[in-house]
Amino acid sequence: MSLKERIAEDMKSALKEGRKTELATLRTIRAAILEFEKQKVGAELAADDEIDLLSKAAKKRREAIEQYTQAGRNDLAETEQQELDIIAKYLPAQLTDEELEAMAADAIEKTGAKEPKDFGKVMGIVMKSAKGKADGSKVQEVVKRLLEAK
Repeated sequence: MSLKERIAEDMKSALKEGRKTELATLRTIRAAILEFEKQKVGAELAADDEIDLLSKAAKKRREAIEQYTQAGRNDLAETEQQELDIIAKYLPAQLTDEELEAMAADAIEKTGAKEPKDFGKVMGIVMKSAKGKADGSKVQEVVKRLLEAK
């Protein structure tokens, strides 16, 4: 079942059961899918495209949570967190810190990176293999830490 079909099915059940936050979140995801299809006329949504789309939606929610929390608007931050939790159900399982560190260490070894200026090479490799499975800022933090320790 494609993401578009899963979203449609879940929207029906959310509507029937009166889960307003879930319904609104699923509608935004569906709108993003439709926008993608509209931009790339006749293009089917590939697995990579699905992950990109969902990752962008999740990133928007994380940024909004941070901003609302800083502004003292915990009610809005809580709503964004609920939406993020809903989006996370459609994303691949997230990597643990240990898995991410091992992946970064492997990339450092493969590229022969020895200093922080090799950051870009390592990030490219790690982000490619961790696509949709780890937040970019978290990957960046791990890679920087490992390179600075060298």
